[in-house]
Amino acid sequence: MSAAVSATKDVPFNSQLEEDLKNKGTKNKVVGEADRVPYTEDAEGTESEAEEDPNLKLDLGPLFSLKEQIEKDKDDESLRKWKEQLLGSIDVSAVGENKEPEAKIVSLTIICPGRPDLILPIPFTSDAKKSIFILKEGSQYRLKFSFTVSNNIVSGLKYSNVVWKTGVRVDNTKKMLGTYSPRQEPYTYELEEETTPSGLFARGTYSARTKFVDDDRKCYLDTSYYFEIQKSWPTTI
Repeated sequence: MSAAVSATKDVPFNSQLEEDLKNKGTKNKVVGEADRVPYTEDAEGTESEAEEDPNLKLDLGPLFSLKEQIEKDKDDESLRKWKEQLLGSIDVSAVGENKEPEAKIVSLTIICPGRPDLILPIPFTSDAKKSIFILKEGSQYRLKFSFTVSNNIVSGLKYSNVVWKTGVRVDNTKKMLGTYSPRQEPYTYELEEETTPSGLFARGTYSARTKFVDDDRKCYLDTSYYFEIQKSWPTTI
């Protein structure tokens, strides 16, 4: 529906490594599948997950730095190999002792066949009421995220997107992106192709709220914005 709606493209991950990290008491947990979950909605731009109890306190166990996670299993060859597969050629000494993982969402890119890519730097715009992009009705598009990870492993990074039109929620999507280790180069994740709605009632201005949250409910981005669907493409990008 929107240019920030998700699809069902899975990210591969090492299930044995994830299970080991989970059992070892770290905050790095197993990655799940993409899902759509029910929401309760108080007003446009706000929502709460129906399946989550806000009073529920989870025991996530101790938080280890990346170096500590590697050192504590260095004598177990199988565990060491699993972690090397996830971490790749990362220089652990350059990561430091910071235990808190950090993910920075750098940009969102809208890819439409036959059109120049529309790259949206974050933050989107200083004008909260201004539409940040326009799409043609009935057009195909893909959404691509670019983000960096530092300090520690980000477990179960999840993308969620809720869209409203004239105060009515028209789309509600969640997508599990995967687990990522720190590195200097940005990661990219591209969703499957979607099609914008068409017709008189589909045209107009939409509001959306996009969030990126990990398994520990740490939020890396929570942003709201407006976009439009029109009969034709805008004359300028």
